[in-house]
Amino acid sequence: MGLTELSILLPVLMVFGPLLLALLVFLAQWQRSADWLGMGLGLILLALVTPFSGAVLLEGPLEMQLGGHDRGLAIPFYVDGLTLAMLWLNTLLFLFIQVYAGAWLQLKQPAPAAEFRPLFLLLWSGLNALFLSGDLFNLYVTLEITTLAAVPLVILSHGHAAMAAAMRYLLFALVGSIIFLLGVALVYAQAGLLSLPLLQEQAEPHPALTVALLAMTAGVAMKAALFPVHAWLPEAHASAPSPASALLSALVAKAAAYLILRLWMGPLEAQWTPAMAQLMGALGAAGIIYASIQALRQTRLKRVIAYSTVAQLGYLLLLIPMASVLAWNGVIYHALTHGLAKAALFLAAGNLIMVLRDDSLRNLAGCDQVLSKNILVIGLAGVAIAGLPPTGGFIAKWWLISAALESGQWWWAVVIGLGGLLAAAYIFRILSYAFFSPDPHQETPIHQAQGQLTRALVWPPVILAFLAIALGMAGGLLAPFLEIAAPVTGAQA
Repeated sequence: MGLTELSILLPVLMVFGPLLLALLVFLAQWQRSADWLGMGLGLILLALVTPFSGAVLLEGPLEMQLGGHDRGLAIPFYVDGLTLAMLWLNTLLFLFIQVYAGAWLQLKQPAPAAEFRPLFLLLWSGLNALFLSGDLFNLYVTLEITTLAAVPLVILSHGHAAMAAAMRYLLFALVGSIIFLLGVALVYAQAGLLSLPLLQEQAEPHPALTVALLAMTAGVAMKAALFPVHAWLPEAHASAPSPASALLSALVAKAAAYLILRLWMGPLEAQWTPAMAQLMGALGAAGIIYASIQALRQTRLKRVIAYSTVAQLGYLLLLIPMASVLAWNGVIYHALTHGLAKAALFLAAGNLIMVLRDDSLRNLAGCDQVLSKNILVIGLAGVAIAGLPPTGGFIAKWWLISAALESGQWWWAVVIGLGGLLAAAYIFRILSYAFFSPDPHQETPIHQAQGQLTRALVWPPVILAFLAIALGMAGGLLAPFLEIAAPVTGAQA
C-alpha cells in the first residue's frame, strides 16, 4: 500500500473507526463484543501506522486536505515526528488499557460497562483527531470532544468525591475552552486563516497574535493541569476508575500540553520573545519541583501518581526556552516514556486497590510477597519516570540536560536533575512501604483475594512498564522519526 492510499485510509480509520464503534456499542449495547472489536481495531491501526511512519520518514511531513478541497479551505491533517509519536502512544495505550478494562469491568460491581465503553471509544476517537488536526478551530473541537468524554469517566467511580472532582475538572475545562476560543478568534481576525501550515508560512510578528498565543496557552494549560492551574488534576485522577486514570494521566493531560508545543514551536513561533520563553520554562520548572514535593507528602497511592503527572508535564515546557532539535527529541521521548510508565502505574495501582479495597500506602505492607508483579510494575515504571538508566526516561533527560548545557542554560539542567531525584524519592517511598513496613498485626485480605487478578489484569501493566524500559535502548533508532519537521534549529541530536 502506497503513501497516497495510507494517507487516506489511516486518518479515516483513526478518527471514525473508534467513533462508529462507540455509536454501535451505545445503540446496540454490544458490551462484550466491543472489547474484541476494539482490540481488533487497535491491531489494524498498529499495522497501518508502521508503514505510514516509514513513508513519512522517507518523504517528510505530510499535509492532507480532506474532502478534496483546496489548501486553506479544506480541513487539513498534518503529520510530522510529534504527530507520529503521539499516534503510536495513543494506539498502544488504548490497545492495552482496553484489554485491562474488559477484565476490570467483569469484576467491578456494579459494573459501569454501559457507560464506560462508549466513553472510552469516544475518547480514543477524539485524541486521534486532535493529534492529526492541522488547523486551530478543529484543534478546539477535538479538544472539546476529549473533555466531554474524559469528565464523565471520572464520575463513573460514583460517590461524592468523584462527583466533586469531576465538577472541578469540568469548571477548569470550560473556562479554559472559552479562553482558548478567544485566542483562536484573535488569530482569525488578524491573519484571516486558521490552518497551521499556512499560518507558519504567512504569520508575521504582531501584538494581536502574541495576545492570541498567550490566551490559547492559558486556556490549554487549564485543561492540561499545568502549574499553577493544576488544582483539579490530583483529585480527578485519584477518584476516577483505574483504567480511566491511566488514560487521563498518560494521554488526556498530555494532549493539551501537546497543543502548547504545537503552537509555540510551530505557526506562532514568531510571536514570542526570549523573556516569554524563559517564563514558560520557569513555570515548567516550578511545576516539576512543587508537584514532586507534593507527591512526597501524599499518603494514598493514586494521589502520589497523580501529583507525579503534574510534575512530569512540567518537563514539556522546558523545550520552549531551549528551542533545539536535541531538546525537541528529549521532550517527545519524555512524553512517550511518561505515557507508558504512567499508564502502567495506574493500572498496577488499580490491581492493588481491587485486592486491598484501599490505596493507603500503609496497606502495601507485605504486597511484595503476594502481589509481586504489581509491585514490580511500580518499580520499573517508577525508575523510568525518575530517569534512571537504562530506561527511556534516562535517554529523555540526557537529551534535555545536553540541550540545556549546549545552549548555555545550565539552570534547566539543575532542575531536570533535581526533578529526577525527587521522582526517585517518591517512587522509592512507595516501595519502602511494600518491602520494609510489614505489620504482623494487620489483617489484610490479600492472601485470599489475590486470586481474582486474572492475566488480563496483571499483564498489561507489566508489558507497558517493560516498554518504558525498552525505550532506553531505542533512542538511536527512534531519533530520525522524532526529528521529522522538528520546528527548531540549534543543537543537533
